[in-house]
Amino acid sequence: MNTPASSQSGPRSPGGFSRRDFVLSTAAFAAIAGLPFSRLAASPESTASQPLSNPESKKPMTTITTKDGTTLYYKDWGAGPVVTFSHGWPLNADAWDSQMFFLASQGYRCVAHDRRGHGRSSQPWNGNDMDTYADDLAELFEKLDLKDVTMIGHSTGGGEVARYIGRHGTKRVKKAVLMGAIPPIMLKTPANPGGLPIEVFDGYRAAYLADRSQFFLNVASGPFFGFNRPGAKVSPGLIQAWWLQGMMTGHKNAYDCIQAFSETDFTEDLKKFDVPTLILHGDDDQVVPIADSALLTAKLVPHATLKIYPGGTHALGHTHADQLNRDLLEFVRS
Repeated sequence: MNTPASSQSGPRSPGGFSRRDFVLSTAAFAAIAGLPFSRLAASPESTASQPLSNPESKKPMTTITTKDGTTLYYKDWGAGPVVTFSHGWPLNADAWDSQMFFLASQGYRCVAHDRRGHGRSSQPWNGNDMDTYADDLAELFEKLDLKDVTMIGHSTGGGEVARYIGRHGTKRVKKAVLMGAIPPIMLKTPANPGGLPIEVFDGYRAAYLADRSQFFLNVASGPFFGFNRPGAKVSPGLIQAWWLQGMMTGHKNAYDCIQAFSETDFTEDLKKFDVPTLILHGDDDQVVPIADSALLTAKLVPHATLKIYPGGTHALGHTHADQLNRDLLEFVRS
């Protein structure tokens, strides 16, 4: 007589999942995670006395509430001189994790917020414009009493840094870094004939409304990291992380932000910079082409230092992380 399969596999739970199934699936997970299975296969007796709670889970979420009632999430890592990070579209503070970890480990206090409508911040219907983004950042600085700050901004975040200095000055600012940043202005206008035509950004909006999930995948798997270039080493993990951050945005917030990053003119803001400024840009940036951004910004910001990354993409924080981290450390220390 054949023995029933269930008795060979051991008792099954009401859901039909046996202890043998559990052991096999746990072993598979351990292999994926690169962990020794023996560490995960400890007996119940050996783990019963271990605490189940995570001390990190008891920490309150770090947020502030702005004057218009918007909740802004922020990360605050390390201790020492303050470095703040403003992220690009449609991302959040997680985009800066590599740089924050590196600089915090070198003795700096690293603060990065999720812009309104992005990441873990709330999703207000209004205020999705550069003036409000800059004012939100000013409120964060004031509530945390941040002083002598080195401000770092990437892409849309570079515009946020520029507009902050244009509106609020540099009384709390020591230095600034613009990386792959959108200033002076992305849009082609009579005063900016080298900019991108409005049809490009209308295409963004149309693709976003048609299927924003696929649109985000297309951007991440193509021009953002330069994965569409011949011989590029494609990272599915980076693509998925970028997509996930994009999908965390509020639908209207991310839509409105396309106009904010493409049509805002930062020319007058850049002229108000009066602190040491480092401009970093990849010469193969397909999202914010260097000729109409960094090369022009370097002429507008007094005494700015321009550093070009040969073959550099729009995502220097990932594709050129080690070099970027060294350059940032050298600049904040100087």
